[in-house]
Amino acid sequence: MKFRTPTGSSLSKTCPAPSTKRFSMRVAEWLLDSPHLGENTSVKHIAGRLLKQPARDGVVAAQSRLGQLMCRECGNARDRRIGQDLLRQAARAGDQRAQRELGLLED
Repeated sequence: MKFRTPTGSSLSKTCPAPSTKRFSMRVAEWLLDSPHLGENTSVKHIAGRLLKQPARDGVVAAQSRLGQLMCRECGNARDRRIGQDLLRQAARAGDQRAQRELGLLED
């Protein structure tokens, strides 16, 4: 009896390449740091969606930026709680920005 092994193309669908995560991180940071674009609500929404997967994968910078975005911009308590959890994870990993933001939130 033969067993099928996953091919290279099916593996690439399940695990995005590190360069793709890095690209989405850079685009999201550019959008948020841009003086004109960063103020737009829909741009913040797009940046949040770009940061979501890297944050799930444990990228500390993505956790920090997404946590800040969720704590500052989201109107409901659930999203703010998720944002605080992301900030705590990033702060535990040593991210200075996340530690400062948590200090501001807890004061």
